[in-house]
Amino acid sequence: MGSKKSIVLLALPLAVFMSSGRVGVAQDKSDKKLKPLTLSYSSISGTRLPLWIAKESRLFEKYGLNVSAVHIASGSATYSALIAGDVQIVSDTASAAVAAGARVPIVIFAGSGPIAYKLIAHPSITSIEGLKGKTIGSSFVGAGSDFLLRRLLPKLGIVPGKDAALIPTGVGRSDLRIQMIFQGKIDATLGSADNIARLELSGQKVTILGDLADWGVVTTGGDFAATRQFLKEQRPVVKAFLMALSEATWMGRTDKEITFKIARKYMKIDHPTILESIHKNYLLGTIPAKPYPVEAAVETAIEEVSLTQPLVKGKKPAEFLDVSILKEIESEGFFARFQR
Repeated sequence: MGSKKSIVLLALPLAVFMSSGRVGVAQDKSDKKLKPLTLSYSSISGTRLPLWIAKESRLFEKYGLNVSAVHIASGSATYSALIAGDVQIVSDTASAAVAAGARVPIVIFAGSGPIAYKLIAHPSITSIEGLKGKTIGSSFVGAGSDFLLRRLLPKLGIVPGKDAALIPTGVGRSDLRIQMIFQGKIDATLGSADNIARLELSGQKVTILGDLADWGVVTTGGDFAATRQFLKEQRPVVKAFLMALSEATWMGRTDKEITFKIARKYMKIDHPTILESIHKNYLLGTIPAKPYPVEAAVETAIEEVSLTQPLVKGKKPAEFLDVSILKEIESEGFFARFQR
């Protein structure tokens, strides 16, 4: 996946797909003057909305960029492509960035906000105390949801393996893990606001025991990372990218129809209730107007990665962050334009 050939195979169909049916118009520059930039993202989720809005509304072109966005689901393959130079920017979890940054000089320079995970349980369980003696399902051993639950449960007074069973289900998708609750295979798991909205439409009831962020457990799924060398040598390109991304966020916040069109196209969602939920929970919720990364999530990522990569242990979030370009943009009053 790290070879240039493999990236071309991934990028070509998506590039053709993206070039048609644009949902907005932004004044752009001559294609001859546009700076090429290839970016990869690891999942199809609401955290990608500003990226897709910027692409479809030609905001990247407005700021002088010709951006190709490719979907590479595997974090290791994504960073192999980054290191090989096949992509210049990666949008993935903080954990993936920290794991890669332990080997090569890679830093997070922007973010899409935290993932709004919730602890979801069978409707017969109405409190944290009710989890005792029950079975809680994660995805895979050592995966993000497994680590988050192992970090969360002791905070709630639940010791995995003693007070409740924590099992890997082998199911990566949170919506499918939630269905395991109704199948009687597990009693609780992590889910998103989107999952809950879909459950309500189907008439299925669950108990929402709380938000992970409220318990001090924060994680991200859309941090933007690059090599330190790229940030240094291509600073104007990164600055233009962040300006386009930020304007796209503002556009999505103020114009629901653009968000709905993007969600229909990229996320294959058409139900009005789900579309409203996506707009509310992402554009008006977790995605920040100023795309600063979440330092607490990087701290969580360091703790997670250090379990398998001892060299990461003891490192500080600042060693994996570089927000100098964002600070430059803010000092120039760019974000203030969208607050008037």
